[in-house]
Amino acid sequence: MSGRARRWTWLLVGLAMLSVPGSRADEGMWTFDNPPRAQWKARYGFEPSAEWLDHLRLASVRLEGGSGSIVSPDGLVLTNQHIAAGQLQKLSTAERDLVRDGFSAPTRAAEPKLPDAEALVLVSSENVTPRVQAAARPGASDADTATARRSVVAAIEKASLDATGLRSDVVTLYNGGEYWLYRYKRYTDVRLVFAPEEQIAHFGGDYDNFTFPRHDVDFAFLRLYENGEPARTEHYLRWSKSGPEDGEFVVLSGNPGSTDRLLTLTQIAYQRDLGNPLQRKVWESRRDTLAAYAQSSPEAARRAGATIRGLENALKRLVGQQQGLENPRILGRKAEEERMFRTAVAGNPQLQRTYGNAWGRIDAVYRELTPRAPRLSFSTLGVARLGGLATTLVRYADEIEKPNGSRLEEFRDSRLETMKVTLFSTAPVYPDLDEAALTGWLEEARRTLGATDPFIRAALGAQAPAEMVRAAIAGTSLGDVAVRRRLFEGGAAAIRQSTDPMIALARRVDPVLRELRTWQDERLRSVEASAGQQIAAARFSVYGTTVYPDATFTLRLGFGRVLGYEEDTTLVPWKTTFFGLYDRAESFGEKPPYHLPARWREARNAVNLSTPLNFVYTVDTIGGNSGSPIVNRNGELVGLNFDSNQQKLPNRYLYIDEAEGSRAVAVHSAAIIEALTKIYGASALAAEALGSR
Repeated sequence: MSGRARRWTWLLVGLAMLSVPGSRADEGMWTFDNPPRAQWKARYGFEPSAEWLDHLRLASVRLEGGSGSIVSPDGLVLTNQHIAAGQLQKLSTAERDLVRDGFSAPTRAAEPKLPDAEALVLVSSENVTPRVQAAARPGASDADTATARRSVVAAIEKASLDATGLRSDVVTLYNGGEYWLYRYKRYTDVRLVFAPEEQIAHFGGDYDNFTFPRHDVDFAFLRLYENGEPARTEHYLRWSKSGPEDGEFVVLSGNPGSTDRLLTLTQIAYQRDLGNPLQRKVWESRRDTLAAYAQSSPEAARRAGATIRGLENALKRLVGQQQGLENPRILGRKAEEERMFRTAVAGNPQLQRTYGNAWGRIDAVYRELTPRAPRLSFSTLGVARLGGLATTLVRYADEIEKPNGSRLEEFRDSRLETMKVTLFSTAPVYPDLDEAALTGWLEEARRTLGATDPFIRAALGAQAPAEMVRAAIAGTSLGDVAVRRRLFEGGAAAIRQSTDPMIALARRVDPVLRELRTWQDERLRSVEASAGQQIAAARFSVYGTTVYPDATFTLRLGFGRVLGYEEDTTLVPWKTTFFGLYDRAESFGEKPPYHLPARWREARNAVNLSTPLNFVYTVDTIGGNSGSPIVNRNGELVGLNFDSNQQKLPNRYLYIDEAEGSRAVAVHSAAIIEALTKIYGASALAAEALGSR
C-alpha cells in the first residue's frame, strides 16, 4: 500500500468514528466550563483540579489574530512573532524596520507602546441560554426573532459592562444551541519587549510553511501595562526550561478561530462549491495587487510585506482545506454522519416533530445565498485602511442615534471602547498603499460583479477606479488621528456634513452595504441561528453533552501528546534541533528563504546545537491557536504553538485523526531560552521568563 493510500485509509477509519461524538482520540476544542475530564482520565490518567484550570484560563490571553500567555508576575506575555508582526509593522519606519531586524528592549522604560493592540483575559463566563432563547416568541418570523434576540444580547452585555466594568460579549455556541456571557479584562496599553528577525521566525518561508520538520524561532514577548506601570499579574505560567519529552501528555489553551464541523451537509457543500473559491479569489486579488505595489520600491515592499505574508499563509491553508472537501470520500463520510443523525431524529416522533424541519430551512436560505455570495464578498471598502476608517465613521453616525439594542453589534455600548482603539490608532497611514489596494480591489470587484452592480455604481458612477480612488485619497484628511477624533466627537451631524472625499465615498456605498447586511442578519443569520438551535437541541438529545462546539475565536482547551509520525515510507521525528537549523541553511547555501540573520551565523559556536527547536504534537488546533501556550501536567509552559502540518489542514470541517499524521507544530520552551541567552544577549528577559529574576 502506498503512503498516500495508507493516509486515506487511516483518514476513513477516523471519519467512520464520527457517529460517536466526543470519543475520538485527542479531538476537540473544549470550553473551560466543560473540559473533557472523562477523556483526560481514561486516556491519560489526568484529573486537574478546578484551581488548575482557573489558573490556566487566567494566564491565557487573546490578541488580535491569535493567542498568548502571561509568563511573569509583571505582565510579560509570550506569543508568536507572526502574531506580533502587524504591530511591529506599525511601529516600523523606512529607517527602522522591526519586522526585518527584530527588537529587544534594553530596559522596561524602552518598551514601546503598540499603536492599537488590545489584550483580553477571560475572567468569568455565565450561561445565558435561557434568556437569549426566550426572545423567540411563538409564531414570530425568523427576522423578528433575530431582532428580539439581538436586543436581549445587547441588554445582557450592557448590564454586565455597567456592573463589572469588564468587556462583556455574548458568545454563540453550537450554532445557537447555547449562549454564554464572557467577561474579559481588557488591556489597551500593550508594549513590545522582544521580537526576533522575521527571517528566523519564518525560516524556510512559504516552502516550509505547513510542513515538518521545521526550524522556526517564532516567538515574541509583549508586556501588559496598567496606569503606566507593568501590570501585576497574579496568574502566570511557570516556565519549563527542559520542555516536553517524546510521548508526554500536554494541554493547550488558546483561541481557535473558526471551525465548521457542526454544519449541515448543505452548508459544507456550499463552502466547497462557492464559499471557498470566492474566498480564494478575494485573497488572491488582494495579494496580487499588493505584490505589484511592493515591486515599486523597497519602502513599498516593507509597507505591504506583513499583509502579503498573511494572505499567502491564509491561501495555503485554504487550498489544503478545499482539497479535503473535494475528496469525494470525505464528503461521503460527512453525508453518512448527517444521515445517521437525521435517521436517529426521524426515529423519534417527538424529535422529528420538534426539530425535523431544520435542515430544509437551511437548504432554502442557502439557495438564496448562492446568487448573493459574490456581492457579499466584494462589496466593501475595508481593503484599504482609509476606506475602513471612513466606513466606521459613517456607520457610527447612524448607529449611535439608535437605542443600544437596535444597533449593529460592533456599535453596541459594550463594543465601543474596542472600536475606538482601532479608530484612533496612531499607526501610520500610507496613502500610496491605500490607493493601490483600493484601486485594485474596485477593478476586481467590477470584473466580478459587473458595471451595473449597485455597489460598483455607488462607488464609481461613471469614473474609472483609478481616477476615483486617486482623487479620494489625495483629498482625504482621515490619515490624521486628530481629524478622526474631531469627527467622532462632533457627533453624527459632523460626520454627515463632512466634505472629506473618503467620507463621501463611504456615504455613497453605505445604503448598498446596509441592504446586504440586513439580508445577512434578518434572513441568513436568523435562519442559521433558529435552525441551528433546533439541530443543536436534537444533537444533545441524541448524543448527550459529549459534543464540543465549533471554534469561535474564544478560549478553548485542547489535549494530546508530543508524538512523531509516519510520512509515506519514512518516519518523522517528534522534534528538530539547532543542529538541523544550521544544517538546512548550509544545505541550501544560505540562499533565501534559507539564509540566516547575521547574528545567528556569528553565534553558531556559542549555541548548544542539540537543543530542541520545534516539535509536533497531537492537540486539535486551527488558525487562531497561533501563540497558544502548551503546558504539562504541572501547568508549566513547555512550548508555544505556531503552525500545523499539511495533513491537518482539512480539520476545519472534520477532525483528522493522529494516525493520519495530523500534527500541530510548536516552538520548544528550551529553544526560546537558548536563543535569548546565546544569540540575543537578552539574559535578563530569559531570567524573568524562568522566574529567577
